[in-house]
Amino acid sequence: MATDPDDLPDSVEALKQLVRAQRAEVERLQLIIAKMKRMQFGRRSEKLDREIEQMELRLEELQSVVPQTAPAPKPNTDEKTKPARQPLPAHLPREQVIHQPPPACVCCGGKVLRKIADDLTEVLEYVPSSFKVMQHVRPKLSCRDCETIVQAALPSFPIERGRPGPGLLAHVAVSKYADGLPLHRQSVIYARQGVDLDRSTMADWMGSAAALLRPLVEAIRQHVCAGPVLHADDTTVPVLAPGLGRTRTGRLWAAVRDERTWAGAAPPAAFYCYSPDRKGEHAEALLGQCRGFLHADGYGGFQSLYMPDPKTGLPRLTEVGCWSHARRKVYEVYEATASPLAKEALERIAELFAIEERINGRAPPERLAVRQQDAVPLLAELETFLHKALNQISGKSTLAKAIRYSLSRWTALTRYTTDGRLEMTNNAVERAIRPLALTRKNYLFAGSDSGGIRAAAMYTLIESAKMNRLDPEAYLRDVLARIADHPINRIGELLPWNWKPSG
Repeated sequence: MATDPDDLPDSVEALKQLVRAQRAEVERLQLIIAKMKRMQFGRRSEKLDREIEQMELRLEELQSVVPQTAPAPKPNTDEKTKPARQPLPAHLPREQVIHQPPPACVCCGGKVLRKIADDLTEVLEYVPSSFKVMQHVRPKLSCRDCETIVQAALPSFPIERGRPGPGLLAHVAVSKYADGLPLHRQSVIYARQGVDLDRSTMADWMGSAAALLRPLVEAIRQHVCAGPVLHADDTTVPVLAPGLGRTRTGRLWAAVRDERTWAGAAPPAAFYCYSPDRKGEHAEALLGQCRGFLHADGYGGFQSLYMPDPKTGLPRLTEVGCWSHARRKVYEVYEATASPLAKEALERIAELFAIEERINGRAPPERLAVRQQDAVPLLAELETFLHKALNQISGKSTLAKAIRYSLSRWTALTRYTTDGRLEMTNNAVERAIRPLALTRKNYLFAGSDSGGIRAAAMYTLIESAKMNRLDPEAYLRDVLARIADHPINRIGELLPWNWKPSG
């Protein structure tokens, strides 16, 4: 497809056809990317990540080329037009540049001009971030009567060593843990601005900041664990083994409380913790004090949580299976073999997901009623279909394994139809873990497990802030400025859902 201006056709109609073709290609790529992202949802496939990245790069290229290929044709009722341009955000500061007209009339040379109106054109601009030094000046006064020295106390700083301001600490933390920019790269960026910040210095800062914020992290943990419905999962993180020059695999665990899908009143939050391995004792440490329902995959370490409590005879947590995991196993078979049975299973599961789309955000009684009426019969038909399919295929086939995965967990997979507060999937925690998967490729928790513990604390604060629609950098900047002097018995005031900016 020609994009070089020298290669463009001379005919207006040919130019229109060229623009239509490129717009069609843009739409096609957008649809493919959207479909691949739905496939990717919850998948642990780096190959799919790379394919999406390549598609998006191709889409960027096309979208940057389309305006240059030819003047846009006049609107045609048969063609889709671009959506209306949205106004620039109202909260951004405005800076005016006045372009004065010539002092005389360009037509007759007249000198008397009167103003009739202003034409205003807004352009979005970016001002690079910059450093500044805050000088805290404390005048020292002497009493003329008794010679006593009078001086204001020095305000508390988040960290005494090096005295980084709360804004700098917040920026370093969010750049590393939310944006995946490791400290050594930040050091290079800051050096271009004439500020020498060694990686080890910033690592010390992050450790001190995490320790300072620990009471807030603990408050979020308590809030999450108090929820009647939880989601949990874990993911790998690379840890540099001290003195060995190689990495080993640690784990970051996430527990999520998110009641928005069933109109619950509690604010959403995510709590993370680190462990050096995946032993079941870590799942116990994370969720052992929780009670209610737990959405999770089939990890064996959770099984002890579903056992009856010796004191009450009741299970501490009731397992809720994840249909995204079950569907993914069938989809992988269909993708590899194009099996008609796998295709039919996917179509049947899709009908169940369509029901969930209709009731998302509704109150539990309504969700329960719709599921009992619409989903339960479909699930019964699906179970019958899966049993019949097993009799038609080899028991050693990949499809048979995928089907047995679902049938062996059928009680947990169908439990969502018994309570309107439950979900069909564990996607809430998949979304909470996805930022970890994106950023872990960019840095290692160097030296020891302490980096993993520090990361878990920062992820808890940053992701919980994002779930409550806060700018995590603005939130951390303000909290770090206040928490040293904030009464510990009022720590709840600094939780993301209660936080109000100071000043």
